[in-house]
Amino acid sequence: MSKEKRGVPALNRTMTAGQMEMISLGGAIGVGLFMGSTSTIKWTGPSVILSYAFVGVILYVVMRALGEMLYVNPGTGSFADYATEHVHPLAGYLAEWANVFEYIVVGMSEVVAVTEYIRYWWPNANTAFVGLIVIFFLLLANLASAKAYGALEFWFAMIKVVTIILMIILGLLIIFFGFGNGGHPVGLSNLWAHGGFFTGGFKGFIFSMAIVVGSYEGIELLGISAGEVANPQEAVVKSVKSVLFRILIFYVGAIFVIVTIYPWNQLSEVGSPFVSTFAQVGITAAASIINFVVLTAALSGANSGIYSSSRMLFKLAHDGDAPKFFGHISKHIVPDRAILGITGGILIGFILDLFASKFSNSASELFVLVFSSSVLPGMVPWFVILLAELRFRKQSPELMENHPFKLPLYPFSNYFAMAMLVIIVVFMFINPDTRISVSVGALVLIVATIAYLIRHKSEMKQN
Repeated sequence: MSKEKRGVPALNRTMTAGQMEMISLGGAIGVGLFMGSTSTIKWTGPSVILSYAFVGVILYVVMRALGEMLYVNPGTGSFADYATEHVHPLAGYLAEWANVFEYIVVGMSEVVAVTEYIRYWWPNANTAFVGLIVIFFLLLANLASAKAYGALEFWFAMIKVVTIILMIILGLLIIFFGFGNGGHPVGLSNLWAHGGFFTGGFKGFIFSMAIVVGSYEGIELLGISAGEVANPQEAVVKSVKSVLFRILIFYVGAIFVIVTIYPWNQLSEVGSPFVSTFAQVGITAAASIINFVVLTAALSGANSGIYSSSRMLFKLAHDGDAPKFFGHISKHIVPDRAILGITGGILIGFILDLFASKFSNSASELFVLVFSSSVLPGMVPWFVILLAELRFRKQSPELMENHPFKLPLYPFSNYFAMAMLVIIVVFMFINPDTRISVSVGALVLIVATIAYLIRHKSEMKQN
């Protein structure tokens, strides 16, 4: 009996299409952009703009493939359901556990980040106490209802979006009109004046895509929230189209402004490009403003992660691949025990990080390693979406006859996107900066696969 027919209880459709879009934006726009991370830029220089645009093309294919299936069958679990039905139960299982692992790790890192941002205003604040308060706050927000979660995430994401828009507008004024720069336009010369546009060559360009993929991961949350949105077909079409466009504008636009205003090889001295850009036009409270924004960005990331992975854990419990305890629904029609399980995992990770920071000088490096290990598991949903859509078309040709939201250039777009993802993974193993973290992610997937094969050995023999 396939998993999709085992009767997973339905959750309430209480979210609006606008909240669904903001959840997707909130999941995909992370703190890395705001903090001015130079990882991608140091590998490829100003051509990082093309890295974001190119991975954006892959993202477009993935989300159109997901949107095509969601239009026909919107439900909680979405891409994992499609992987189970159209590829293999193992594919759905890996998508679910990869999501759970990814967002426990991401949630832990975001809570640690929040404690650091709080210390900007209150240097003597107790890190452990702040972290516990943050985790408890996020737990309550998710336990209240999907509607309450959606409302909170809407405003978290809105703050990030408004900040990025202001950053892009101010940046363009500085570049072309010299606003805040004594009336002297910065111009476009920084794009090629410091070693050329492709400073890291082809290898550096591909290296940068690994981190870019990681920064885009989370947009598939749109698919998970489709099970709790009113008028799902209409919301899916609108959300997929608008979210893709907005994310590309925000990422490509913000990165363009950063590498045009500041020489790429001096960004490490700039600190946060967002802070510097706001300060340059005379906003003296820039540092405090951006600190508040990155704080909400971190809360948003953890909030989205708890929402997403709790739905996956809930579904795993009903499929028999996680303890039944996590399959409970509260009177508010949310998977309360799954939410407790995910926040419990984040809490344990947070406590371990506190202990590590006491006894090891390299705890921060260890933390970065653990965080980046979520990138490969985070790619699993993209792979299964692309594979599932291929099978979906072959298995259900009658559903495609009058389908209004088909994936363009099928099946070539699927094969192109999958091939590029494989190339990016291969280069993650080649790159010494990502080799260990991608190996950790691969180990997690291997262990999950072995666990599945052991648990379902009798079923597989019968088939």
